[in-house]
Amino acid sequence: MKERNTHHALEMIAFHNWANVTMICRLQELPGDAYRREVTSSFPTLADALAHIYRVDRGWLLMMQGLRMADAMEATAPLDDEIRALSLDAAEAAFRSQGEEIAAFLRRQDDLDAVLTLDNPYAGIRDVKLSEMALQIVNHGTYHRGNMSAMLRQMGIPSVMTELALYWYVR
Repeated sequence: MKERNTHHALEMIAFHNWANVTMICRLQELPGDAYRREVTSSFPTLADALAHIYRVDRGWLLMMQGLRMADAMEATAPLDDEIRALSLDAAEAAFRSQGEEIAAFLRRQDDLDAVLTLDNPYAGIRDVKLSEMALQIVNHGTYHRGNMSAMLRQMGIPSVMTELALYWYVR
């Protein structure tokens, strides 16, 4: 067993939380309606993309806590509309709070490499480590922050760097 609070997954969740807030801070600088402007991309708006990241993070937290994936998906469905409707200041607060909730949950675990059974309604049953679920949160967020960067560029707006290598130097 790895020593508590030193597991790589904890550092990666800290990176994920930093990257989310870094992106939100960039979105707070946007001109006019850019945050809710429709574009032809992965998501209709930046607000939709941000809400999706939040919702899926919450779903994975619920699954790490033992909820079945189908139930977690159902429980988090209303979050898309709730987060999308928030001001960016309120969204930042929600992301900070949820990020700390995920990190605190993981820090309380005795064994981040404990195996849980994931019952994915689309792909079937699979055993996964708690730490792998945490890394899924990070990977998913990285993917969609990349979508958001592309959406910003489509609008002619510079994005912000949220790479792990930058996090190493600014933390």
